[in-house]
Amino acid sequence: MANTFADLRKSRTKDLEKLTEKVNKLNDKSGEKKSYEDDRFWKPVVDKAGNGMAVIRFLPASEGEDTPWVQLFSHSFQGPTGQWLIDNCLTTANKKCPVCEHNTVLWNSGIEADKEVVRKQKRKLQYISNIYVVKDPANPDNEGKVFLFKFGKKIFDKLNDVMSPEFEDETPVNPFDLWEGANFKLKIRKVEGYQNYDKSEFDSPSALSEDDDELERIWKAQHKLSEFISEGNFKSYDELKTRLNKVLNLEDEIVEKPSAPVTKAVEKTAEVKKAKTVEDSPPWNDEDGDLSYFEKLAED
Repeated sequence: MANTFADLRKSRTKDLEKLTEKVNKLNDKSGEKKSYEDDRFWKPVVDKAGNGMAVIRFLPASEGEDTPWVQLFSHSFQGPTGQWLIDNCLTTANKKCPVCEHNTVLWNSGIEADKEVVRKQKRKLQYISNIYVVKDPANPDNEGKVFLFKFGKKIFDKLNDVMSPEFEDETPVNPFDLWEGANFKLKIRKVEGYQNYDKSEFDSPSALSEDDDELERIWKAQHKLSEFISEGNFKSYDELKTRLNKVLNLEDEIVEKPSAPVTKAVEKTAEVKKAKTVEDSPPWNDEDGDLSYFEKLAED
């Protein structure tokens, strides 16, 4: 910074160097680490062996919302072009999805290689709920706070099991209730290379707190879930189809490789549409999928 006009004249060469350096920093973003994490979400931490545990409490529906969870279908896969398709599936909103339609054609082609492709491209099922962290040994700072929690079918089945018990001598429990719900002891193990939640279980029903003022504070700290299934989070059918064609290079695949399994499946589209029954239903739903890794690859 120049204090006098003379200083300004003397320092102009250095000033140019400083300005050039600042411009280069603005233009060069390669060294920056992009954050794909939403700090509203809580994630359990596992040790080197893949084991971990925590105690959480599922919270009731937020003010103005009907259910304490949202169901979200999504696709995340890499095509032969090297590009990734990472998008929410339109079936979440009960709409037609071009990715699912393409997968249906492949699955019904009668070609095992096509079915293997579908297994990689199938839609993934996840749920999102608000939770209160009761105990988090890996990150004690999270305890006593409200977060969003993304989980799969295995954990949702455990919620459903306590709400609708299988045996008559079992009392139904609303696990989302602040007063008569139950803490969930989340126990994670690595089984055959995958995270396993089979040993997770609900504790006996109890109030999250005996202080209603505290319960109200927790309830008001919850996040709205409706944003995750709002229209703005989904591409239109045509936009998603365009993206699918680009990732899979479908047009080039048909023209240049007419004998490829994908091409054979596309040629059978009309036949498949006429079929009234399907002998072998495609495995649409993934039990538990963490998309955080794939989200980092979403950009071209």
